Amino acid sequence: MNLPNKLTMFRVILIPFFIVFLLIPITPYDKWIALAIFVLASLTDLLDGKIARKYNLVTNFGKFMDPLADKLLVCSALICLIELHKIPAWMVIIIIAREFIISGFRLVASDNGVVIAASYWGKFKTTFQMIAVCLLIADLPALHLLTQIAVWIAVVLTVVSLADYVMKNKDVMKENK
Repeated sequence: MNLPNKLTMFRVILIPFFIVFLLIPITPYDKWIALAIFVLASLTDLLDGKIARKYNLVTNFGKFMDPLADKLLVCSALICLIELHKIPAWMVIIIIAREFIISGFRLVASDNGVVIAASYWGKFKTTFQMIAVCLLIADLPALHLLTQIAVWIAVVLTVVSLADYVMKNKDVMKENK
């Protein structure tokens, strides 16, 4: 269990605390605590990958858990934000459906001995999803337009990154004879 993998696991451990502070009124500062936890968890995503690549600490565990931790964090946040009436369910369904489709593609590819690496579109998508979640949690009236733009960019990048994955990896779905 190297440092990048510990950071990934730390991100997963933060998720229930994030959810509690976002959904359960405990203090007058709940949303700010939830936002701080989300930002910290998001930063561990950036950090674990940089450390793993820089010090050649890439592991199979990390290849599996890092994207899973990202999906758990972002999807948990978006589902909570539906409950808080901050984002429409249909947008979250598009985002989560994309994650299922890509995971399916990766599973089929893996069965065929092919590794589907993360694309730049996927990285942009994750970045904008995290920015949008932060803005939605903060819910500052002065940033309402910026928040809406970030949410729409996140949804558009979700669709674009899906199309990019499908186009680049369509041969993965062909049956091997």
